[in-house]
Amino acid sequence: MNLPKNVGNQDRNIRYVAAGLFILAGILTNTWLLTVIGLILLATAATGTCLAYIPLKMDTRKPGEGGAS
Repeated sequence: MNLPKNVGNQDRNIRYVAAGLFILAGILTNTWLLTVIGLILLATAATGTCLAYIPLKMDTRKPGEGGAS
């Protein structure tokens, strides 16, 4: 499956930080939902693709950032 890259560098960095915070909060509070949200954020940051952006036709990449749509 060839998904378009639609997550820019700044968006990706924010997702990595948010993922870490959600996963940590989920582990500390024993709340699986927070952990799952963190894992989703981690996956979207790592792949550079946000499935929610596709139907909205959003792309947070700046010109010159890697990945072809």
